[in-house]
Amino acid sequence: MRVRGEISGLSLPKSGHVYFSLKDEGAVLKAVCWKGVASRLAVQPQDGLEVIVTGKVTTYPGASNYQITIDSIEVAGEGALMAMLEKRKKELAAKGLFDAARKKDIPQFPQTIGVVTSPSGAVIRDILHRLRERFPCNVLLAPVKVQGLGAAEEIAAAIRAFNAMDDKPDVLIVARGGGSLEDLWCFNEEIVVYAVAESVIPIISAVGHETDTTLIDYAADLRAPTPTGAAEFATPFTITDLRYTVSEHGSRISLSVARLLENYAKNLDGLKRGLPKLDEIIGNYAQRLDDWSERLNNSLPSFIEKLQNRLATLTLRPQILLKDVDVHSKQLLTIYERLQNAYQNKLSTSNQQLATAAKLLNSLNYKNVLARGFALVKTTDGKLVKGANEVQKQMIVEFADGKIEVTKND
Repeated sequence: MRVRGEISGLSLPKSGHVYFSLKDEGAVLKAVCWKGVASRLAVQPQDGLEVIVTGKVTTYPGASNYQITIDSIEVAGEGALMAMLEKRKKELAAKGLFDAARKKDIPQFPQTIGVVTSPSGAVIRDILHRLRERFPCNVLLAPVKVQGLGAAEEIAAAIRAFNAMDDKPDVLIVARGGGSLEDLWCFNEEIVVYAVAESVIPIISAVGHETDTTLIDYAADLRAPTPTGAAEFATPFTITDLRYTVSEHGSRISLSVARLLENYAKNLDGLKRGLPKLDEIIGNYAQRLDDWSERLNNSLPSFIEKLQNRLATLTLRPQILLKDVDVHSKQLLTIYERLQNAYQNKLSTSNQQLATAAKLLNSLNYKNVLARGFALVKTTDGKLVKGANEVQKQMIVEFADGKIEVTKND
């Protein structure tokens, strides 16, 4: 028999059987759908839904009435189902479940992707294949029914289970292949829409084909036209793109470092040209020291000679001679001490200036730069290699502790 009517008094006990009544303007008929059939129904029974059921009339002695035992259920016209869908969409939208402010950004480099779909079929295979091609990462599958009685509850439970994990996935994909409005109806159930809207993990919906639209598409953070498209949206960058980007940045860094070292080398050459040579600095001080030594050596004999001459003239005057000798001896001692002190002070000052100049020259020595981990590259004839275009087959690399000869591999 085929009976058309509106579902009322829906009952879903834990046994898995389904009980409800079919009614129209003038009659009511009890209906029962056993667990084995209920799990295969394309349309989940709902109060107020107008359906056409196929089955056979049986009796229930416990209540002394007739009932229809259902084999299948179909919606009485797609218009009724669309009207229900539109009404539910407006109600959920009014509650703010579809607001753009609730949308979360999809991570650019996911390490783990959770997938809520059927474990069998082409959907999961397409997603895994596309992820391997673009951006290999960890995939956690929550196997669920995607059609029929109980599918909505399983999908909602899987989404909430992912959100309850300590180590949550970076993004979730809720996916199913194409089908009729009745086949996709579980993705229009409120329990699924609420689970998607409340998820702290960004969700990509990929239900049906590009023209199919379900309510979770509005609640999800991003809608993909196909499951394969969802895999692409979940991995915005491919591993090839990343490798190219890293290589490009590495080349730019190498070029920048080479230019920086070249600028430092030019600045060092300029400083070296402006710095007096060490031989000249030492030579000037050495010449002045020699001059003072010579003047000192010449002054002492002349001064002693004068004293000797004066002593000779005073031989007939012992008293005066002794007095003059005593005075001049003291003067001579004082002059000698002053001269000795001046000599030592000047010598100490010259040594300090010489040490300072030596330190400055040593700080500008390029070998100190090599000691910090740099190397100097030269051609075999001693010419400095300043860029990649000057690299030759045979080169000499100078380090702080020695030189080695290297050969360029083509």
